[in-house]
Amino acid sequence: MIVGIGTKNRAKVAAIQHIVDQYLQDVEYIQVAAASNVSEQPFSNEETRQGAINRAINTLEEVKADLNFGLEGGVHEIGNEMYCTNWGAAALKDGTVISAAGAQFLLPEEIANELRAGKELGPVMDAYTKQQDTRLGAGAVGVFTAGLVDRTEMFEHIVKLIIGQYLFMHRK
Repeated sequence: MIVGIGTKNRAKVAAIQHIVDQYLQDVEYIQVAAASNVSEQPFSNEETRQGAINRAINTLEEVKADLNFGLEGGVHEIGNEMYCTNWGAAALKDGTVISAAGAQFLLPEEIANELRAGKELGPVMDAYTKQQDTRLGAGAVGVFTAGLVDRTEMFEHIVKLIIGQYLFMHRK
């Protein structure tokens, strides 16, 4: 089976490979930097979900794999509070798209205000942590959960939901 991965982000790639390897056999991976066709900083569940779906479909169009993944992180507000939200999708050759959402967690107000001012979470987190490429490792979730959950683990849950739906659809 060929699996297309619509990102070069190592945290997302690790999540996909770790979960897929547990449930599917004889897998060959092809990675591409698939476009999300949404804002650099998605600002709703709908936009974040659409970004994941777009990445999955764009991966399918480029790679033509059996199973094509797109993962997207974004934010959304409930009242005066801003939460990180994360979505994933898989596009199949027959046109089927499977999607799922994962953990959501509250962002501190100082981070939320930076995003409301038009900044993207990745660079804001780099400035906040005084590190580079936070999004490739622990991510905001790792920082704001005291390291209990990192970005790979957060996306693994989403990939597992997608693989579970895929296996359910293809049960014999």
